[in-house]
Amino acid sequence: MRLEKLIARSRIIELRGSTMKSVLGEMLDVCASRFADLKKEPLLRGLLARETTMTTYLGHGVSLPHVRAKLGRRYLMAIGRSRSGVKIDGGEEERANLVIMLLADERSRDYLQVLASIARLVKEPELVRGLIEAEDVDQLYERLLAGLSGMQVRRIPSKQSKMNRLMVREAEHVAKGADCDAIMVMGDTFSGGIDVTRWSPKMKSILVTNNAPDGSDVFTTFAEVIQVRSFSPQRLAQVRSAVLVALTRGIISFTDRLCCIGGVLGSNQFDTVCVVDVEREFQTLLTGQSDLLPDDVKPEVFERVIAVATELGVEGREGKPVGCLFVIGATSQVEKYTKPLVLNPFYGYKDEDRNILNPFMDETVKEFSTIDGAFVIKGDGVVLSAGTLIQATDADHLLPSGLGSRHAAAAAITLETPCIAVVVSASTGQVTLFRKGVMLPLTEKKVIPDPN
Repeated sequence: MRLEKLIARSRIIELRGSTMKSVLGEMLDVCASRFADLKKEPLLRGLLARETTMTTYLGHGVSLPHVRAKLGRRYLMAIGRSRSGVKIDGGEEERANLVIMLLADERSRDYLQVLASIARLVKEPELVRGLIEAEDVDQLYERLLAGLSGMQVRRIPSKQSKMNRLMVREAEHVAKGADCDAIMVMGDTFSGGIDVTRWSPKMKSILVTNNAPDGSDVFTTFAEVIQVRSFSPQRLAQVRSAVLVALTRGIISFTDRLCCIGGVLGSNQFDTVCVVDVEREFQTLLTGQSDLLPDDVKPEVFERVIAVATELGVEGREGKPVGCLFVIGATSQVEKYTKPLVLNPFYGYKDEDRNILNPFMDETVKEFSTIDGAFVIKGDGVVLSAGTLIQATDADHLLPSGLGSRHAAAAAITLETPCIAVVVSASTGQVTLFRKGVMLPLTEKKVIPDPN
């Protein structure tokens, strides 16, 4: 769903209250003035009940309260700005200056995806700062729409130089000469976003970027846009993950050949063109496209797990390296090889609240990653357990030297069951995918500085 369709100028207000209860009341009043059938009191109780279950504070001064109810329409959004800040959970340290309230009908099927889209948008500090510092709500509205269309506040798209245009032309010549099926463009080469007015591809093109807001003009230029975050300044560091995501979505096939063009992250300069043969790149892991994901695993769930794992691998937890294991899919078979090490922290919660697609699950998963054991996740994204011992064994399978018990458990469980596993190494931060006992590194190892 295009987020700009949910935003109405009449439902963007300056907040007067200082507590979450009072500001939610103000925002519901604005909604009720337009929709007479809206039942304010039950909605307010539901919103506050969710706040007590799990905080909706996303950081950067943004809170995203939300609730599902019998609404009579798919979604209803209201936005409030508070210059002094709204208290979060009664504390004084964290305050929300921007409150985005989302009401969803209980029959809305893409509820978690909409939440995730909003959360991705407001993770851009420059955009959020521009919204909070807007002179009035009219300017806030304009800046928000600009953010949704890819024109982020204080970020000016870099003009492509003569060399960039030359690289683009040569990439198309290489793609044609190598009989490629598509061109893959690393959009994060440009710090302000790629200038699509200078790009007119003559064959299927795929844009790979960290942030692709809904409604962006890139959708009219590129056949597909893949959102994959890169933590490395190395050339084409996103390619392997992007190809994997493209395969899971069916954007490309296992037999395709791609021409990739990119450069150093944020350098504003294309400097590399390479040809990737998908089958050759993944032949050690797969024998065909049907082997890529287990039948019950949704591509978006797999992508989300990779994103969380990559962030853990790079950032760790509280400045310390963290290792963890995610086992996804085939849960009825996986559970035959598991044993709880601790009381299950996810037991008893609604499926919606413990789904990995829920943006508010990120911090929860990262916090529980410090517990020994694995996360067991259903193919639809529901996290069944954490701190789970994997008891599958594989005496014949040889792993590269230096890999530990997590990697061994991942290899064994993917041999015994048709699941897929993702491992974050505690020593190097490397993220590795396991399928049918075979490993595929998704990120490079971090260089650990010598303390001496």
